[in-house]
This record gives sequence, C-alpha cells and structure tokens, in this order.
Amino acid sequence: MNSILSKYAKLLVNYCLEIKPGEKFFILTSTLAEPLVKEIYREALIAGAKQVEIEMQFQGKNRIFLKEANDEQLQQVSPLYKLAMVEFDAYLAIRAPYNLREGANNDTEKVKKYKASRAALNEIYFKRTATRDLKRSLCQYPTIASAQNAGMSLEEYEKFVFNACNLYADDPTAEWLKVREKQQKIVDLLNGKKDIHYKGNGIDISFKTKGRTWINSDGQTNMPSGEVYTSPEEDSVNGVINFSYPGLYMGQEVEGVTLWVKDGYIEKWEAKRGKDFLDKIFNMEGTRRFGEAAIGTNYNIKQMTKNILFDEKIGGTIHMAIGQSYMQCGGKNKSSVHWDMISDMTDGGQILADGEKIYENGLFLF
Repeated sequence: MNSILSKYAKLLVNYCLEIKPGEKFFILTSTLAEPLVKEIYREALIAGAKQVEIEMQFQGKNRIFLKEANDEQLQQVSPLYKLAMVEFDAYLAIRAPYNLREGANNDTEKVKKYKASRAALNEIYFKRTATRDLKRSLCQYPTIASAQNAGMSLEEYEKFVFNACNLYADDPTAEWLKVREKQQKIVDLLNGKKDIHYKGNGIDISFKTKGRTWINSDGQTNMPSGEVYTSPEEDSVNGVINFSYPGLYMGQEVEGVTLWVKDGYIEKWEAKRGKDFLDKIFNMEGTRRFGEAAIGTNYNIKQMTKNILFDEKIGGTIHMAIGQSYMQCGGKNKSSVHWDMISDMTDGGQILADGEKIYENGLFLF
C-alpha cells in the first residue's frame, strides 16, 4: 500500500499539478486520507513547494454545520480556503468520504444560502482554474463508504481506483501522456466542427460549438480522467435526452431522467425515481441550461460506481451537465450547480459532427 500511495503522490504532485519550487499548495480532504496526504506532503516538499497547507475535515462536519448554523454563520468562509483560492498556485481536493449519504436530508434552503455566500469566491476559482493560474486537481482516496456505494469490498475498490489511475503501470505518467496524445486527435477533429448531434436509445439531441473549445482531459485536472468536453452554445441545444445511468447529486439519487430541450432551455423533465429532488434543482438559478457536453474515453473504467469522478469517464458513454459552464471552453452559463448526467452509447449510440458520423457503439471511428 505504501508503494502504491507513493506512486500516486508522485503522479499528483509532478504530473497533475506540476508543483514548482516556490509555489504555494493547498490540500483539502478528510482525515481518512491521511496515509496519502503524508506521501503528497513529502513529494511536494521534494518538488520545492514553498508552502503546503492542509485542511482535513472530520466525520460529520458538514452535516453538523448545515444543521446548526444560523444565517450569519452560513455566510462565513474559511480564511485559509479563501486565501488559497485567491493567492495559492495549486489546489488538490482528495475525496475520502466517511458517509456518502450524509447530506441527503440537509435543509435545502440552508444549502442554497451556503452556496450563494460562496458565489463570488467560486467566480474567482473558475477564472483562475480556466487559465491554470490556479492549478487544480481532484482525486479519490479509497474508503469503506465509497467501496460500499460501488458494491465492492474495500480491497476490490482500491484495485479499481488504482487501476483507473494507471498506478499499476511501471511509469504512470508515461501512460497518461499516451492518453493525452490519443485524445488530442479527438479534440483536434471536434474543434474543427460546429454542429454536434448525439443519437441513441432515448437520445436525439444536438448543439452548436462555434466559438467554443473542446478540452483534452488527460489526467491533470482530474485523476483519473479520460474524457473530452466542451460547453455548448447556451441557446443552441435542442432535442431530447434520456440518461441511462442513475444521477447522483448532493447525496440524492435519481433514475431514468429524461430532459426535453428547446433553444437551450430545459422545458420539461421526467424521472422514474427522484423527480421531487429534480424539481428542486430546476428551481435553482442557471440549472435549466447546459454547462457541459462530453464523451467518456477511459476504457479501464468498465462499471458504474456511483462516483461521478469515475462514472463520467466510462469508455463508451456521453454525459451532459446542467448548470455552471466551463470558462476555459468559452461557456457563459452561471450557476451554483454543475450536475453531470450520463448515458451509455455502446448499444447503437452515434455521434455526428457537421453531419459526419464520427462515433458509433461507444467507439470513435478514426
């Protein structure tokens, strides 16, 4: 375990975040990730980081806060977190949950107030990460909660996470450079197109990408990665899309989501389970437009684990996100929500670019 965590730390520090001498580095996680944090701290110092600050949250902290906090307390932001988002050079968020359903019954009005209080700081975060002025990455530390959610033992889940990150390779960085090269061919083609059309079971939706950029997600901003994504022109999305995978957000799960869209605006929605939660989300600002359209390309991830960091990367899937756009793609939609919803494309799914079929049954045709 120590050996694999050492490789993980080297990958995160040197490839994902490219820590340089003199840089300030902020890490946010839970106390469960301490074994990985130790190795990252070591590697960051070896790389020459001037300052490494770590915030480790204890079990139940967010639930206690949202239950007990008054309006004044909901407005407060950690001074260290604020400083990191405004001034630091690199930010790593390590997911290491105690309980993935902890937020399932939180007061939704308090959650809205809490998110609203961070809108200005989020704007800074999106601007700085869009230009990589703030280098950021998101990764996973295997915990029992995540393993149970994935329907695996902890040992099975550890192997799943480490394999998805290419950590069993002799040189994980070399493997991610291969991913970068392969996906660059995809984004080069897509960035030369203007009209994209997803077709499949319950899917017939199109959007335009003129003036937008497709991004090669090669493992730097997410570990693991393996996707290409963009933000569609906000008023160009038209059609219907059914998401064959369950959608998870804020500790809630919905199934069988279908959205009907006209001129970029989600006019109607249905869900086989969880529609009440979907109704609440679509009452929030900016959620009835799309902030992202993407294609998953990580074929090491073969099953859903109810963790969007992995699920949206599943090879042979597409996903679209309601809410916040990506500035680095040219997106303009703003929202406190960014919710990725996923659909399988391996059974007859197609992608057309400017009328040309470039993808079928979960695979690119070039």
